[in-house]
Amino acid sequence: MPATAPKSKTVIIDRPYVPLQKRPLPTGRPRKWYVSHNRRLKAMRLTIALLDSGIYLPSQASNERIRRTAELIDIRPPSDTTCRLVRTLMRYSR
Repeated sequence: MPATAPKSKTVIIDRPYVPLQKRPLPTGRPRKWYVSHNRRLKAMRLTIALLDSGIYLPSQASNERIRRTAELIDIRPPSDTTCRLVRTLMRYSR
């Protein structure tokens, strides 16, 4: 009996993406932890939006472009620190 190639399973997406339901953050951590945690989450959302819009290199992502993207996806304008983190995430996503 000849070996057959494995059949690929096609997945049809018929509904738009719905993010997971948010859970409360753990209590008892220092304030600095919550600030950095929320900054990382914001930077990840912005990085994904930039990658989806065709911006793949950190050199293409100026602070102004990152802030315009934040406005498009209804996020408050990021700080310079968050913009730097977005470029860092883009650099290491390769």
